[in-house]
Amino acid sequence: MPSSTPPPAASGQRSPADTFYERSLALIATAREKNRDTIRALAPIIGQSLAAGGMLHVFGSGHSAVLAREIIGRAGGLVCINGIPDPTEGFVENLVGYGTELVARYDRRCELRAGEAIIVISNSGKNASPIEVALYAKAKGLHVIGLCSEQMSRTTPTVHPGGKRLHEIADHLLDNLGVRGDTLVELAPSDRAQGTASDTNNGTPPSPAQNTPSNDTPPLISGPTSTLVGAMLLNLLMLETCTWMQAQGHALPILRSQNLPGAIEHNRHIAKPYKHRLSHQLA
Repeated sequence: MPSSTPPPAASGQRSPADTFYERSLALIATAREKNRDTIRALAPIIGQSLAAGGMLHVFGSGHSAVLAREIIGRAGGLVCINGIPDPTEGFVENLVGYGTELVARYDRRCELRAGEAIIVISNSGKNASPIEVALYAKAKGLHVIGLCSEQMSRTTPTVHPGGKRLHEIADHLLDNLGVRGDTLVELAPSDRAQGTASDTNNGTPPSPAQNTPSNDTPPLISGPTSTLVGAMLLNLLMLETCTWMQAQGHALPILRSQNLPGAIEHNRHIAKPYKHRLSHQLA
């Protein structure tokens, strides 16, 4: 039976996984420092709205929907956080006009109210749907919080015909410090990884020259960072908001894990004031 243990890295070399782990920890620490003041400034903005009975809205298209889901309807989170669902899962995120229709439908059902806050997540900051959601919410008088790679957003042409990118629309920006391509680690050269050199040599080990990709061969890169850094920033923001609300004497409608005794009843009780606006069902 073949072993499930991956082969060790060569002596003295770090594996791509080790490199990714070390660089990710450093990136999270740097992102926390860069965004610290913004997160602290956002806590009372969000907290005041929630204390007045408002909702916090979140939208992410494509894989960014994973980040939106991170703070919606989860144990230890606030019940008054709502996600704007995209049934296409980002498949048509660059179809101009789709994002506007999506958020308008959500608005008719769950209501976007002036003074509330919305977090719009797009790693590149250039795609049409998140830009349209941000523009719609801003026109309704919401505080628009963008979560993206500022470097990507500033250097990548927008898809939206209005010409703007997320960092130009948002009232406040959380920067995940992602690089172009959203990856941290380079793997083996493309030709070696695909076995082309070995095939050419009839199975014999390739020479060092054959291991070197040509100038027009892009490297194999992996180790995405936008999700793990984004999740950390969002959870820091939620904790700062909860801390501010507690300091002001406001009750926190915190969800409990439904695996704990009495949690389902507790969650249903604290959700009652928001029941007509929630976009997701509780157990």
